[in-house]
Amino acid sequence: MARSAIVVGGGIGGLGAAIGLRRRGWQVTVLERAAQFRQVGAGLVLQANGVRCLDVLGLGAAVRGRGRADMSGGTRRSDGRWLARVDAGAMERLLGTPAIGVHRAALHEILLGALPDGTVVTGAEVTSVTEDGSVRYRTVDGSGRAQADLVVGADGIRSAVRNLLWPEAGAPVHVGVSAWRGVTPVWDGDLVVAISWDRGAEFGMVPLADGRVYWYGAVNAAPGQRATDELAEVRARFGGWHDPIPALIAATGSVQRDDLACLDGPLTTYVKGRVALLGDAAHAMTPNLGQGANQALEDAVVLAAVADRPDGLASYDQQRRPRSQQVAKASRVIGRFGQQLSNPIAVAARNTVMRLSPPQMALRSMARYADWQPPKLV
Repeated sequence: MARSAIVVGGGIGGLGAAIGLRRRGWQVTVLERAAQFRQVGAGLVLQANGVRCLDVLGLGAAVRGRGRADMSGGTRRSDGRWLARVDAGAMERLLGTPAIGVHRAALHEILLGALPDGTVVTGAEVTSVTEDGSVRYRTVDGSGRAQADLVVGADGIRSAVRNLLWPEAGAPVHVGVSAWRGVTPVWDGDLVVAISWDRGAEFGMVPLADGRVYWYGAVNAAPGQRATDELAEVRARFGGWHDPIPALIAATGSVQRDDLACLDGPLTTYVKGRVALLGDAAHAMTPNLGQGANQALEDAVVLAAVADRPDGLASYDQQRRPRSQQVAKASRVIGRFGQQLSNPIAVAARNTVMRLSPPQMALRSMARYADWQPPKLV
């Protein structure tokens, strides 16, 4: 008889875990709290480690077909002067696979499409989880209960599963940064994947395969600050930066604003009994390394590969916790010395070091966390 799994959370990591477990012969149900999935106006860059995970899940070709692989770029000042450049071809030669820029909604659609109808139950809010694999939840139609051999908590930074079984874990903390995200209509012009820095501020852009451009702007700010017109606020903050930043903002119809947060205190274990945490529920990190979704996919394939072994969950914890927590720590450090840095002397010193560093050093630095090989599932 096939083993059963309940995945709590229908995001990238949760759906990836469900797909991987099904490939290993598990019966899987995904409980998603949202009544319906909504398209979030955001893009992301799947780095080599994430692309390899999608290959293992059998979805690499589909994602390549919906994404854009020319991810040449680097880091600039707000006036457009380059501090460091990385060629996509060099990165691909180093890692064996290119990075792919993709709209988050397109990736989510591909993941959902890989699961049979009925696998994902929306509008299901988990109210109770026990270490023996018992789950209680409620929907608009009433309440439900299920028993599983494995429960996967993949329900994000404010995870109900983590709150229920890891009460000792600290709450997410704000990192002192507020960020806007937007997607332009089809963009007529060439641009590269790049981030630009000024004192306490950063602007990034990612061209998507369909011709649109995903962009974000981040500034140092206390949580909870909001403007009556957020798009006007973005123009005020970044309208004087180098081209094509003002034009990208002007072409965008609406923006989403969030205060960035992370799990600042690393968990001592990702596993309790038959329950395992995954993705942001386990190690929500700042976006400064662009590794959030990639680490969630790593979690998914490793968990699927080992879950049916007698020591499977212990092995998952041993493999994933050190690496994911190392990446989360590095991302927080990069943020402090990158976008969050505001002292003018420190900013000038950082920029000088970056500008004088050999290109190969920047390449190796960017490739460090993307250079990871997933286990096989079949």
